[in-house]
Amino acid sequence: RRSSVFSPFPTMMRRAVGAAGRFLHVGKHPFASLVSASAAKSFALQHGAKLVSFRALSSVNMYNDDTINPGKIRKVLIANRGEIACRVIQTLKKYNVKTVAVYSDADAKAAHVEMADEAYRLGPAASKESYLLSDRILDIAEACGAQAIHPGYGFLSENERFADACARRDVKFMGPPSSAIQAMGCKRASKEVMEKAGVPVVPGYHGEEQDEAFLQSEADRIGYPLLIKAEKGGGGKGMRVVNNSGEFKAALEAAQREAINSFGDGRVLLERFLVKPRHIEVQVFADQHKNYVYLFERDCSVQRRHQKVLEGK
Repeated sequence: RRSSVFSPFPTMMRRAVGAAGRFLHVGKHPFASLVSASAAKSFALQHGAKLVSFRALSSVNMYNDDTINPGKIRKVLIANRGEIACRVIQTLKKYNVKTVAVYSDADAKAAHVEMADEAYRLGPAASKESYLLSDRILDIAEACGAQAIHPGYGFLSENERFADACARRDVKFMGPPSSAIQAMGCKRASKEVMEKAGVPVVPGYHGEEQDEAFLQSEADRIGYPLLIKAEKGGGGKGMRVVNNSGEFKAALEAAQREAINSFGDGRVLLERFLVKPRHIEVQVFADQHKNYVYLFERDCSVQRRHQKVLEGK
């Protein structure tokens, strides 16, 4: 938690575990505070990781070492609210970095507004009129002299257009490059990335052809039970279980309709449905200096309507 300023994308990044999860780097870095030297080495070896780099942590000065903030970022705008923004602000203050909060009318007296060094109004309570106003947020960042924007979770955190806009206006986006956001935001693209990395994926079809007759033939080839899944979005939306070939057409139409209404995109992929799976997630973090670390696993198998109910460590 102390390093939350560097980790805004667990949802997206854990999908990349296959690509990066076989390596563990521990060194003079904020992530080092999360694990001891012995624990990190033990974890890596137990899980078959290739230990790329390992340095003793006893000499690390967590909050005053210039190697932790080599770009000399002195002020960060947190484009979020509530507990998320508070944790980011707390971490930034430990590094003596000035903080800038933004808020909607409903959050004018919220804790994150009081904690920050500066605070600026975005607009009315509705998120589309406040926390989702990317141009307004960038205008504030430029006006107050913030060198970077931390998006927190949700809102603009997985918006590749916002990441690109930050780059165009010379404001550092504290997160992955837009190319990574785009790839991880699409299940088809995510699977392609994993396949190229040699990581096994659930058997199925995740190509571009979306003709109904073609998808029916692919479903019959894959076998049943089958899961129809929207390419975009999440939260269990645009997903239907198909038990036999006769159910496919109606299930496909329902999944596509829900996907269009939820995400504006009706494209789907097909997967062999795993009746009693274990849903295990691993958070993967990386920085622009080629430091990588993965932080243990969480069992998210307890679900309702394809949505997680509990996350257990």
